[in-house]
Amino acid sequence: MKTVLLIIVLLTSLISTHTSAAAGEDERIILGRWTQNELDHIIREASEIRDVGKRIDSLSGRFLGLKYKASTLIGDMNTPEVLVIDLQGVDCFTYLDYIEAMRLSRSFSEFKENLRKVRYRSGKVAFENRNHFFTDWRVFNSAHVDDITEKIGGLRTKSIRKVLNLRKDGTYFLPGITPVEREIQYIPSTAVDETVTGRLRTGDYVGIYTKIQGLDVTHTGIIIKKQDRVYLRHASSAKKNRKVIEQDLIAYISKTPGLIVLRPKE
Repeated sequence: MKTVLLIIVLLTSLISTHTSAAAGEDERIILGRWTQNELDHIIREASEIRDVGKRIDSLSGRFLGLKYKASTLIGDMNTPEVLVIDLQGVDCFTYLDYIEAMRLSRSFSEFKENLRKVRYRSGKVAFENRNHFFTDWRVFNSAHVDDITEKIGGLRTKSIRKVLNLRKDGTYFLPGITPVEREIQYIPSTAVDETVTGRLRTGDYVGIYTKIQGLDVTHTGIIIKKQDRVYLRHASSAKKNRKVIEQDLIAYISKTPGLIVLRPKE
């Protein structure tokens, strides 16, 4: 039950506001440990790294130690959506949002624009347009990421049809969002061995597959490979962590149902 409640918090992520001159929409920007000039420099510096995996490693590494913070996004079926940049803390999915938007950018202003496109379909800031589910990226951000789960898992990859957002009892995880039927490929945790991890690359985005009806994943993170080991870099909600950390991937995944892998395009 705790897991489901946490997922609902992550999916509904909401709170506060001021107005964007650019689009006339509401936005909330909290830069946390950085100034806008510092972020601009970080993004520009990373944009010069040609290898996309190394670029993502560089950007996501800046967030190590940043506190875990849920419920930062604003909007639901009764509340107008607000473009939020809250770098005081991240949850597992806003972490990926920020890193993906940053790796596509050359400046802070480009980052803001790309965040709209990464988080929302067609860049239109609205609750119904938000990419609430990890596999939404496969569908709506396909210009920038590929679902390579089957390529990584090979014959050990499993496939299942799910109706996302529809609970077992017929209610919605996210009221106001129409359920969608989707084919989900995942690699069972028992199949995640050195052969499978050997096919992963630094910078791959991963989702932790769940058997819960109506959901695709319960957690997300970034693959980091170094010194012949494979790590999951992620915003951990575990009580002992509550921050962005790195953990051994195989050890972490062994306690979960499986893995979905999206690879950023060059």
